Parts: sequence; C-alpha cells; structure tokens
Amino acid sequence: MSEGDALAGRIREALAEVEQVVQRAVSLGDRAVASGDTGYWDGVALNLHGYYTAVDRIFEDIARTLDGGLPSGPEWHQRLLLQMSSEVAGRRPPVISRETRHLLDQYRGFRHLVRNLYASSLRPSRVSELLSDLGPSFESLKADLFAFAALLEEAGQRKLT
Repeated sequence: MSEGDALAGRIREALAEVEQVVQRAVSLGDRAVASGDTGYWDGVALNLHGYYTAVDRIFEDIARTLDGGLPSGPEWHQRLLLQMSSEVAGRRPPVISRETRHLLDQYRGFRHLVRNLYASSLRPSRVSELLSDLGPSFESLKADLFAFAALLEEAGQRKLT
C-alpha cells in the first residue's frame, strides 16, 4: 500500500466521523428549535467546534504527509486552511476549492470563539446561522476530499503499473 493510499483511507475514515458530528449538531439544533430550550444551542456550538477541529486534523494529516509539515506561528490554523486550497508545486494539487475554504473559514473563526468564551457569551442567532450553513459546508468539503482521495489512489495505481 502506498503512502497516498493510506492517506486516502484516513481521509475517508475521518470524513465518516465528521459526518456524525454534523448529524449530532443538526439533531441538537432541531431540539433547540422545537423545545425553545437555549441550552441545546450550547451543544450545537460544541459540535460546530468539533466539526472544524476534525476538519483541521484531516488537513494536518495531509500537510504532514504530503506538504512536508505544518505552517507555524500564531495564525497557523488560518494559514493551514489557505494551504489546503493552494497547489503545492511538485507535491499535490489543491485539496479543497476556494469556495470550500470560504465556507470553512467561518467555522475556523467560530472554533476560536468557543475556545475562548464562556458558553453563555455565544449568541444563539449566530450558532443557528452557522448550523444552517453546515450542510452545504460539509457537502462541499466531502466532495473535495473524496475527489482528492481518489486522486491519491489513482496516483498510487499509476506507480504500481
């Protein structure tokens, strides 16, 4: 098995886990709306945080495996997201589209807020807005990452023949 095949498998496995986080966020959002209990929004916020954390881990794996390492400095998460939408000459094409990057960037910023604020400081209206964008964000991410995983496997097959 090539390094690319192994990475493709890890990407697919991680996406299955991300999908569970997305489903949990949607379920909690439905409960928040149906019950009027604002405590459910805290659970949605935590799952939105988990969504981007899981995406970030996928990107870290790709950067370590194919790009030669991670960006450094205080804004490395933002630079990693940009790196994933850029070609790395001689190593790989863009992992995600610019559109997907823009969709994900709002979750990256929100994750930073969740890590640095009390839950009571989060606005349910903003959490609801992010939740409504979660489906399109995940579908775009999933399409990009499945296509990238297929490219990795195709490259591995070409090396074998």
